[in-house]
Parts: sequence; structure tokens; C-alpha cells
Amino acid sequence: MPVQAQQNSPSSLKGWLGVAAITASLFVFLTTELMPVGLLTPLSESLGISVGAAGLMVTAQGVAAGLGVPFIVAWTRRVNRRVLLTTLLAVLALGNLVTAVSPNYPLILGTRLCMGFASGVFWAIGVSMAMRIVPERHASRAAAVVMSGISIATVVGIPLGTVIEAQTDWRTTFGIWAGLSVLVFAAVAALVPSMPAQNAVSVREVFSLPVENRQLRTVLFIVVFFVLGHFGAYTFVRPYLEDTASASAAFVTTVLIIFGVGGAVGNFVAGYTVNRNLRATFVIGLVGLLAALLLLRTVGTGEPGAAVALTLWGLSFGAVQLSQVNMTLAAAPETFEAAMSLNTMAYNTCIALGALFGGLFADHVGVTSVIWFGVVLAAASLLLRLGTGRGGKTSDGAPEDGLARTAG
Repeated sequence: MPVQAQQNSPSSLKGWLGVAAITASLFVFLTTELMPVGLLTPLSESLGISVGAAGLMVTAQGVAAGLGVPFIVAWTRRVNRRVLLTTLLAVLALGNLVTAVSPNYPLILGTRLCMGFASGVFWAIGVSMAMRIVPERHASRAAAVVMSGISIATVVGIPLGTVIEAQTDWRTTFGIWAGLSVLVFAAVAALVPSMPAQNAVSVREVFSLPVENRQLRTVLFIVVFFVLGHFGAYTFVRPYLEDTASASAAFVTTVLIIFGVGGAVGNFVAGYTVNRNLRATFVIGLVGLLAALLLLRTVGTGEPGAAVALTLWGLSFGAVQLSQVNMTLAAAPETFEAAMSLNTMAYNTCIALGALFGGLFADHVGVTSVIWFGVVLAAASLLLRLGTGRGGKTSDGAPEDGLARTAG
């Protein structure tokens, strides 16, 4: 159904303040999930483990976020969404605190698993919450604002984590993120209105969606290949740059910021182009991502070439990331939250598997092999998108190449 903005009748200012609080939630969830990317080397040295094993911190959280989310979203389908989001943020704050003081690596992995369940549920409900608290005509814009939290996380959050670690240590970094999680918890409690659950869907109905909806099924496969390739390579970008370009910690921080700035620009541009041609936006973004990975292997052995490659990679990722969310919306407008739980399951499970496979390649073949892993999987996603869906319709009757009406 369309977003029922009239149900809550939010003022424009209050609604957008709530959207800002949800965007901040995405920021702390995503930076927590991907923080180890910028800290792999000091984490592995401090804990006495390999770089590949340290990458399992990303894997553990991604596994929980992916595999648990359809069940938790269905089981909490009658829970007020503001109550649910504040609970998730409380889990995140506690998990970051435990990580900061944990005496051993197994406890860290167990904590990351618990945090992953919270992260996965947020990804499933966050965008639809933002769409509901603004007037219907602004729902798609609210979704884009929330998704900009991804760019903010990559521009500010992850590089800031590496800076804090360089000045202190990785435990202090996670302690600071525990404090940020508490602040966002307070913001959500104060700014997001009470939000009864809508479109209650059982576990059985959630998993029947891709069976009944061919376009959603295709989108999920596209997401699987894209995310495996991207995160298989991106998780190990720091050791890759250190190995091939003799990059310093300062340079790694700089190119992570460059990547994030590119992602912000790509997200901004795609916010306009997805409304004109969603399919083309996704395809061009994936072509750019493939080109960036190939540039990283050919000219990325020096710092200038690496900076160019990471800029293009960020631009492309920003466009592809926003496109795949809108592809899910277009495929299942009437059951968007349930469809997003499946998207989240696919996305986060593949973050985990990408980090796992990338770690295996890095440890046993060499860190440069993770780039070729990314190339192969991103190419598979591109070929699947090019080979399916042109000019078709979803099972809900929405155009495949355009945006459906926003789901409530």
C-alpha cells in the first residue's frame, strides 16, 4: 500500500528530524559492522591472529544479520517500530562496549554475532520507517536521505575509526562507538514518532515472496553476486594497498575518505537517475565498479593510481547501492519491509561470505587475488542484470525498470 503518512500526520520538520535520527542509526550500525575493515592490521597484531581471521569479525556480524533477519522481522511484526529500533540500538551500544573491553577473540566473535542480529533487523525496517514519517510525496526522498548514511559512514565513520586507532588503539575506537550508539538511541527515542507495525507478514509468507515474485527473485540473485564481489575485495583493501603500493596508515585513511566521498556523490547522482532509468543506473554503476577494480590491479601499485581507482570505486558503489534498494522496492511495493528482510538476508550473508572467501584467498593465494575475486563476481551480477527483465513487469504489475509506489 502507499505510505500512510496521513495516519501519523507528522509536521514537515518533525518528520525530517525523525529521518535524520534514522539516518544516524544507519551510520552507527554500518560503521560498527565495517569498522574492522580499517583496523585489520592492528586487530590481527594485537589479538595474535592472521589478517584473514581478523576479517571474520565482519563475517560473524554479516552471518547473523543475514540469516536471522527474516525470522526476527516476522516475529516482531506486531511490535511498534520505534520501540524495536531503540531496542536494536541498545544492543549495538552494549555490543560495542563489550568488544572494547573483551579479553579474547572468541568473545569478540560471539558479541559480533549478537550485534549482527540487531544490524540485520535495522536494515529491514529503517528505510520503510523513514518513508512513513514524512508526507507521501517525499517518501522516496526520505529513503535516499537514509541511504546517504552509507556514504557518511564511509566518508566519516570508517576513516575516523582508523584515525582514532592511530592516535589511541582499536579498543578505544569501539568504546567511542558505544557512546555514539547511546546518543543515537536517545535521538531516536526523542525524534521518531510512535509507529505501529504495518503489513504484518509471517515467516512462511516472507520466504514465499521470491517463489511467487520472479522479479524479486532476480533482484536477490543480482544482489548476491554484487555484494560478494564488492565486499570480498573491499574488506581487504588496507592490506592490499600496504602490500602492493607500500601504503602508510595515513594514505589508507585518505583513500578510504576518498572512497566515501565518491560514494556520497554517486548516491546523490543516483537519487536523480534512478527515477529516470533504474536499470541503466545500476548497469553503469556496476561497469564503473568493474573498471575501478581493474584499475586497482593495473595502475594501483602506486599511490596516485590507487587514489583514482578508489574514487571511481566509491562513485560506482554509491550508485549501485541506492539502485539495488530501489530495485527491491519496484519488485515488491506491497510487501516492501518483508522484501527488504530478504534483501538484507542476501546482502549481509554475502558481506560475511565475501569477507570469508576474501580471507581465504588472501591467506592462501595472496592478497592481490581478492581483487580478481571481486571482478568475477561483479561481472556475474552485471551479466545477470543485462540478461533479464528489460521492459518487463513485476508480479505486482509495477514496471521493472522504474520505481513503484512507495510501500508502507
